[in-house]
Amino acid sequence: MSIYAIGDIQGCYDDLLRLLRKINFDKKTDQLWFVGDLVNRGPKSLETLRFIKSLGDAAVTVLGNHDLHLLAVAYKASPVRAKDTIKPILEAKDKKELLDWLRHRPLFHYSDDFCMLHAGLPPQWDFATAKKMAAKIEAELCGSHYLKFFKSMYGNEPDIWSDKLKGIEQLRFAVNCFTRMRFCDAQGRLDFKYSGELGSQPKHLQPWFDLRNRKNSHLKIIFGHWSAIGYHHSQNTYAIDSGCLWGGQLTALKLGRKMERFSVDCKAYRTPHK
Repeated sequence: MSIYAIGDIQGCYDDLLRLLRKINFDKKTDQLWFVGDLVNRGPKSLETLRFIKSLGDAAVTVLGNHDLHLLAVAYKASPVRAKDTIKPILEAKDKKELLDWLRHRPLFHYSDDFCMLHAGLPPQWDFATAKKMAAKIEAELCGSHYLKFFKSMYGNEPDIWSDKLKGIEQLRFAVNCFTRMRFCDAQGRLDFKYSGELGSQPKHLQPWFDLRNRKNSHLKIIFGHWSAIGYHHSQNTYAIDSGCLWGGQLTALKLGRKMERFSVDCKAYRTPHK
């Protein structure tokens, strides 16, 4: 069996199909790992969601910030934004089935060799802590009080990890790491102002994967979310959001001892990077 990790799709369904043809994907023998942000901003979010759901065990996906936004909008916990392209999902006859499926996706996926998440991990978290925090969020999403969780999920505080964090503050910080994290300071304090290319940030900020003494540095981590840096391999991490939405590429990374990268060029649906 071949496993391919695929970057942020964001509703670019036609590009996904072209990429799957390029790698000769066979759902009977292969598995796809999606780094999240299946939907929004691109033209065919509904088709993308239906297709990936239809793959069953041949597809694994973690939740990204746009996926959580769709759920929050659908459950009346957040307003629709001007640039959203999720209306067809919200009006679909199978909306409930699709949203229930999406809500039960994980934040953190792992095998013996690789881990996958949408954005990043703070330097204080080891593998066990990452698993524990993902499980806590997933329990909220799948539990009976998920509506309450969506209403309290958003916010930029707290912006640094502490073992003293409890309740929704702990969960909110974890959500922001798993789905929004890019740059932070040397202590792992999250920054949400800068999302550009490496080297464009203020001197006190670093990409999360370059932090010293990162307790998860031994993990091979696949992630997306950061289209401005494109495909990037550094410090045992693989960034695979190569900017399909913005006219870049959609990337599939074949996982194994010998990593192989495949990509297709994409039409720009949005500009500039956001």
